[in-house]
Amino acid sequence: MIDAYEDPGTPDVRGGWRYLWWLVRCQPGRSVAGALLGSSWMVLLAATPYLMAKAIDEGLEPGDWAALAGWCSALFAVGSVNAWLSIMRHRTMTRVRMDANFRTVKVVVGQAVRLGAALSRRTGAGEVVTIGVGDVQTIAQALTVVGPGVGACVAYLTVAALLVSVSPLLAAVVLLGIPAIVLLVGPFLSRLQGAETEYRDRQGVLTSRIADLAGGLRVLNGLGGKGLVADAFHRDSRHLQAQGYRVGAVTSWVQALGVGLPTLFLAVVTWLAARLAAQGEITVGELVAVYGYVAVLVGPVAFWVECGYQLSRGVVAARRVVRFLRLEPLEDRGTRDAPAEPSVLHDPESDVRILPGRLTALACARPSDTARVLDRLARYTPSQATWAGVPLDEIRLPRIREHILLADHEADLFAGTLREVITGADSDPTAALHAAVAEDIVQALPDGLDSPMDAQARNLSGGQRQRIRLVRALLADPEILLATEPTSALDAHTEALVAKRLRETREGRTTAVTTTSPLVLDHADTVLYLVDGKLAATGTHQQLLTEEPGYRALVARDAEVMK
Repeated sequence: MIDAYEDPGTPDVRGGWRYLWWLVRCQPGRSVAGALLGSSWMVLLAATPYLMAKAIDEGLEPGDWAALAGWCSALFAVGSVNAWLSIMRHRTMTRVRMDANFRTVKVVVGQAVRLGAALSRRTGAGEVVTIGVGDVQTIAQALTVVGPGVGACVAYLTVAALLVSVSPLLAAVVLLGIPAIVLLVGPFLSRLQGAETEYRDRQGVLTSRIADLAGGLRVLNGLGGKGLVADAFHRDSRHLQAQGYRVGAVTSWVQALGVGLPTLFLAVVTWLAARLAAQGEITVGELVAVYGYVAVLVGPVAFWVECGYQLSRGVVAARRVVRFLRLEPLEDRGTRDAPAEPSVLHDPESDVRILPGRLTALACARPSDTARVLDRLARYTPSQATWAGVPLDEIRLPRIREHILLADHEADLFAGTLREVITGADSDPTAALHAAVAEDIVQALPDGLDSPMDAQARNLSGGQRQRIRLVRALLADPEILLATEPTSALDAHTEALVAKRLRETREGRTTAVTTTSPLVLDHADTVLYLVDGKLAATGTHQQLLTEEPGYRALVARDAEVMK
């Protein structure tokens, strides 16, 4: 079974069926063993009626007690061997499913890491969660066909061969009847696949809503929008529930036919065999054997139906995984190196220029406009942005990531100790904590830097999380730091301190922040005032207050704080 450090291989992403087949090919020895054990187990189930027929015809009916004892001993031996085969089959198939489960998890996690910053721009969190929680298990369960599925086919052919020696008529009925049963169930499996696909899609949407609701609950409460989002969640929940009922309805028919049709078929074949026995065409022992053969076939037929059901669901889940694995990260066609010395970052679309060694602030009535400017300057979206006059697209992406850091105010915070959250290592965060005015956060925690943090640091307030994100960005000490709204959740006193210390800490290094707070703008060397995403004016905070009415109106809501 694949371990935590083993390479999962390159998945086949040409389709859902091909992905499932790739999972089988990744463990050929175990898959073959599962098929052999499943086949042997089911064939020996079919051997039981044969041995019973021999015990009756050669031992019980003529009164040969020695022969009867011999056949009974053979029955006991076959039953014991079959019990062992059943145990080994189950163990092997469990390993097959677990390998498929872990392998899929590894390729999905690897793809998420490969996508990096493009992940959130290419798919929603709900889609990834749905794959990890539901689809992985469904795919693993679909590989049941490797063992019992193959065994059912072998048992079917074996029983058909045994029936030929008893009655060609019964053999023909079985050979034609069993496929007819499977064909009757087929349309329901197709309907199930369609219903399951829609259900999975709706489940992904609902999971995304849950993540959004949980992550933004405080904001929604403050804006009075919690009820609106809750109503949307309830509406999507009802749709998912209705689709779940449709899936359940089709599933109930599949399972009912999977049990009912083989039982009805058993009754028909038994009736035919009884008539043949009454007419003297077959012996009593052969009648018992026929009944046993057909009773044994109920198992393979049920496995076929179950495998069809699992495969239908597995293909739907595999297609979702394949769709995720087909996503591509940001294209990197760059061949050039980063500039050898601090240089200007320029975004032609907005005409924003970030001068080296200065603290630059971008102010705009719509924060999304300035955020898009920083996305382009950090090469998180395709653009014509340049660095030292060289298009960013021509510079190798790893070199850009080494020099330019985009610090999002909503960047993820992983669970772990506070030290691991901000440093990921054993570096000393004292200076960065001071610059971000975050010493009080450490002092308030029971174990300081070794205190455990929840995922997204939910055991901290919004302002504390924002300062922790700033600490992490300052510890990285990039040549160019682009920070999106780094103080938006802070009170005025803390915000003023952060602005002052940020300037001191980043003295001589290139820093750009997006903000409309006068407390931060007043510490900037240069303020860039944007209107509708385009540069409208450049100057210091005081100059723009005097010369630009639009800028003055934008920041006037905080002007009293400056007095």
